[in-house]
Amino acid sequence: MTSPASARLAELGIVLPSPPTPTGSFELFAAHGLTVYLAGQTNEVAGVPTASGRVPRDVSIEEGQAAARVCGLNLLAALARACAGDLGRVERCLQVRGFVNAEDGFDQVPAVINGASDLFVEVFGDAGRHARTALGVAALPKNAAVEVDAIFVLRP
Repeated sequence: MTSPASARLAELGIVLPSPPTPTGSFELFAAHGLTVYLAGQTNEVAGVPTASGRVPRDVSIEEGQAAARVCGLNLLAALARACAGDLGRVERCLQVRGFVNAEDGFDQVPAVINGASDLFVEVFGDAGRHARTALGVAALPKNAAVEVDAIFVLRP
């Protein structure tokens, strides 16, 4: 039987990417009980950022939102690995933290991170709603425009 989350991904025409491979001394995710902590994911596809530079100087707000959605897709791929491919085990997204490679004085960082937040709600409905922090930062790995991490709770 297909889970509602998997059915929703198919309905949206979303095929999850392969989970990214950590490039440092950390894991893709860490689980404690039924809580899954997902490592931050940048807006990379096949190791290359989809948008590079600072928002809004080099990357528009809309391009930043699309980059945040890519981060969300990478996070969902990692989450699928954490629950052995069964996203139907997801009970709830608890928290999202978003980091935007932001130009000094840019105050619309939360609008950029909506790209990831909206994806989680699209896929999981109300269970995708979460607490959130959105920060502007001076730099991100590979000059990526956005990085996002998240915490989810699974069903047994």
